[in-house]
Amino acid sequence: MSPGRRNPETLIEDACAIARSAAATIMAIHERGAKMRTKSDRSPVTDADEAANALIVARLEALTPEIPVIAEESVAHGYVPPIEGGDFWLVDPLDGTKEFLSESNEFTVNIALIEDRRPVLGVVQLPALDQLYFGAVGLGASARIGEAPARAIGVRAQPADGATVVASRSHFSAATEEWLSDVAVTSIRHAGSSLKFCVIAAGEADLYPRLGRTMEWDTAAGHAVLAAAGGQVRDLDGTELLYGKPGFENPHFVARGGS
Repeated sequence: MSPGRRNPETLIEDACAIARSAAATIMAIHERGAKMRTKSDRSPVTDADEAANALIVARLEALTPEIPVIAEESVAHGYVPPIEGGDFWLVDPLDGTKEFLSESNEFTVNIALIEDRRPVLGVVQLPALDQLYFGAVGLGASARIGEAPARAIGVRAQPADGATVVASRSHFSAATEEWLSDVAVTSIRHAGSSLKFCVIAAGEADLYPRLGRTMEWDTAAGHAVLAAAGGQVRDLDGTELLYGKPGFENPHFVARGGS
């Protein structure tokens, strides 16, 4: 993280506080019943997505007015501030809207800071479980449940007998199954949203292959937590996954823990 502009420990504390505030907003709407509509790309969006988006963007703009904010629901409404190769925030205010609507508890709030096209700070909050994962490159990664003290987390070395794979519950494709046919797999754990990156970051799994469409705001916060914990995310050719791409769309990728 670039030195001198802001203390990274303070910045990550502020980002965690913003994510928790957004989580409270989401749960309040969840309890009274969210209203859903379909966006132009046929994906669902609720008033919880939009309320959390507005809260996070406003708070980040007040916190670091010099850093533009790219947020999913802002982009959906046509607001895309110029980033011009500089630093920017990437926000998915409610990742896992389908899980949110289906009463699953694995939807997340995601906030990431991008520097030099790489995610250097990330916060992943699970509102329904009151779990928080956060990290910054050079500072390490941590997890916190409720009001308990945060604990340090880190990736593990893949066991000799094979990998524990974490995969999307709703997007486990034939292409993913084919890719896994060349991998020694001991078990597959299904999880929703950006939680998959955090499971690897916490040393509870080894691989997350995603052979399907994702957007940068879907992955950046989890990627940052995983990178802070010692892991990596690369495309299928082994190239590091970078951010600020045209259209903010990712290629297929594999997230990994320790070697």
